[in-house]
Amino acid sequence: MSDDAVRPIIIKRKKVVGGDGHHGGAWKVAYADFVTAMMAFFMLMWLLNATTEKQRKGLADYFSPTIAVARVSGGGTGAFSGDSLMSEETLAQSGTGGFAELPPVGLTEQGLDGLDEATAARQMSDLEIAELGIIGRGGESLVQEMAKKHINTRLTDEGLVIEIFDLEGEPLFEPGTSKPTAIMNAISEILIEAFDLVTNNVAIAAHSEAFSPLLIQNPSWTLTTDRAQRTRELIEALGLDRDRISRVTGHGQQQPYLEDPMSVRNNRLEVTLLRSDYE
Repeated sequence: MSDDAVRPIIIKRKKVVGGDGHHGGAWKVAYADFVTAMMAFFMLMWLLNATTEKQRKGLADYFSPTIAVARVSGGGTGAFSGDSLMSEETLAQSGTGGFAELPPVGLTEQGLDGLDEATAARQMSDLEIAELGIIGRGGESLVQEMAKKHINTRLTDEGLVIEIFDLEGEPLFEPGTSKPTAIMNAISEILIEAFDLVTNNVAIAAHSEAFSPLLIQNPSWTLTTDRAQRTRELIEALGLDRDRISRVTGHGQQQPYLEDPMSVRNNRLEVTLLRSDYE
């Protein structure tokens, strides 16, 4: 008898299962929803980190159904003023106030820095009037409307700080000089109209971007001093009493606005309407 006659016969049955089985492709939909939710979560975390407190307040005011939208606290473009929330080089032009019932910034029961409450309130009210005169007025020309993109205001213990800065391709002064551009001339007209609303003294400071360390002489000190002086001459020529100028300073490249010292956003002026106790 051969080996083939006694060899057992083995039958293999292969079970074929459908790719999706009884549950179909539901897991794919669930996974896609999970990925979308995670993406939205990380975008939210990034936005919270990339925006300022004022910009987040503007968003909250806009979507609140019980509070009327205040233009001065808006963070969007167009009718709400300001720029994109994601913009690094320009800030939303959101001033303080916007709601009549809110107290002025920095005002406490004892007033500002030891001043009596009535005096402190009057000083802050005057500065807020000047601030609204800058960010609230409509441009009389296209140049003036474009110039408003270069302005950001904030109320501090020292007074109303009006920051005027370069944008990419839109400098305040001709590169490397103190010769003002059309934008700077338009901004000077906006400033003088606001300064006429109050009697506070004015301080002018200029800052610049960093220059190459390979240069034999750093031109930033001379350049910022010349630009601050030129700004003083511009607003005096438009009618500001020269006795209201308290100081004119050039800070060189020592106080950059952005971490990148070479950014054009560091080229800026800070024109401050001083409180009486800082004059």
